Amino acid sequence: MEDLHPEVVLGMAAQAPDGIVIIDGDGLIRYWNQGAERIFGFSAADVDGRSLDVIIPEKHRKRHWDGFQEAMDRGTSKYGEADLLNVPALAADGRRISIEFSVVMLPAADGDMYCGAVIRDVTARRERERELMRRRAEATV
Repeated sequence: MEDLHPEVVLGMAAQAPDGIVIIDGDGLIRYWNQGAERIFGFSAADVDGRSLDVIIPEKHRKRHWDGFQEAMDRGTSKYGEADLLNVPALAADGRRISIEFSVVMLPAADGDMYCGAVIRDVTARRERERELMRRRAEATV
């Protein structure tokens, strides 16, 4: 795999259907692929250099930033490679969506730390699950 040119990997990341987002140590968006554009409705140009708050519902921001700061201070996330986080998020049109994501810490050669996430929109699946639970609850009454 060492023969694989980095441009091929970057091209895959850019075109992946899942969102790939990278933020810097200040929580500013530094990478936003086509999948993130599709999921959230913001273009990469719309969010470049902006706070990740554009997609975090206000009531979840403090918890998010507290955890983010701890991870940046440690240089590691408390979430392992097999952990998949499920949280609400905001789309550009104001809708609340459900996302699942994995997170990785990305140390740079210059000593800076970045945080990357691979994100999937699971809104439709979560709605189907809620509907199924509602139907089961009605059937037991």
